[in-house]
Amino acid sequence: MRGTDRQTNQMFSYLSPEAMVPRDHPLRVIRPLANAALERLSPAFGKMYSEIGRPSIPPEQLLRALLIQAFFSVRSERQLMEQLTYNMMFRWFVGLSMDAPVWDVTVFTKNRERLLAGDIAVGFLRAILVDPQVKPLLSDEHFSVDGTLIEAWASMKSFRPKDGGGEPPADGRNGERDFHGEKRSNETHASTTDPDARLYKKAKGQAAKLCHMGHVVMENRSGLVIAASTTRATGTAEREAAEAMVGDLDGSRRITLGADKAYDTADFVAEMRRIGVTPHVAQNDNGRRSAIDGRTTRHGGYKVSLRHRKRIEEVFGWMKTVGGQRKTRYRGTGRVGWMFTLSAAAYNLIRLPKLLNAAA
Repeated sequence: MRGTDRQTNQMFSYLSPEAMVPRDHPLRVIRPLANAALERLSPAFGKMYSEIGRPSIPPEQLLRALLIQAFFSVRSERQLMEQLTYNMMFRWFVGLSMDAPVWDVTVFTKNRERLLAGDIAVGFLRAILVDPQVKPLLSDEHFSVDGTLIEAWASMKSFRPKDGGGEPPADGRNGERDFHGEKRSNETHASTTDPDARLYKKAKGQAAKLCHMGHVVMENRSGLVIAASTTRATGTAEREAAEAMVGDLDGSRRITLGADKAYDTADFVAEMRRIGVTPHVAQNDNGRRSAIDGRTTRHGGYKVSLRHRKRIEEVFGWMKTVGGQRKTRYRGTGRVGWMFTLSAAAYNLIRLPKLLNAAA
């Protein structure tokens, strides 16, 4: 018997948003981990807000909403607010009831500087790693480091002479601009849209783009990110960021650090050895002498580190294709770096359900 296409609106519902989430959905494992990390950050949140005045949107809800944006590749915060209106799983994860109103998108704009000043993204990443369930998964001896380019939210037309010379902007919203025969460099030009962005490319044959540079330190046992930072794109930024991030690690025991050929310089290798780090850096002996000699390559652990360090590309792959970090939507190294670090924390949370299940 054919059913009747009867469309009626019910006035009441006895279901909660949680009841609509599948029992085996990964978010059911991720949400308690994220909530525990946010609970550890509660003292930091308390210092960021005044004790008087109108209550704000809870920062915990803002961060959970940004995690949802990274998990599901939501294009913009405006679209995120739209989906929070009708997506019950999103509402459950963020912490909104069925009939709770969704806040205006400008809430993110108004609170971004406050969260940025409190260094909440770095704190959230560290709060995940100290979780009692997560700590046993981490290696405290073997790590890898690498950097990647983050395309800036600025067009090549904004890359103009610092002295104000050159052709005047063409009329119209997106006028024509002829770059042929014009020599441009970071010394003489800067982006008027994002002054922190620099014209850069990592390898010969690639197109130079306005970009920032993101850096990640990964532990080799489970492939989780333990540190992330963002700098201006320069030829020495990768090594300088690696020295800063590795210097913040626990120095109670000697560790190894895997890296690609870009880190094979005498200064970097010497600095790593000075601070008690064994540099397992891929040798760059193409027309030059490598700074890595037999003292390092003769050990079997050197080859193991070079094999494991390639997994750091999985981090960058997820952050760029899913986490929205291929081309940033923010301007300024500070804002770009905040979202890059939060995306690294989101990557860890995505990995943890499978890792915890395997450990169990």
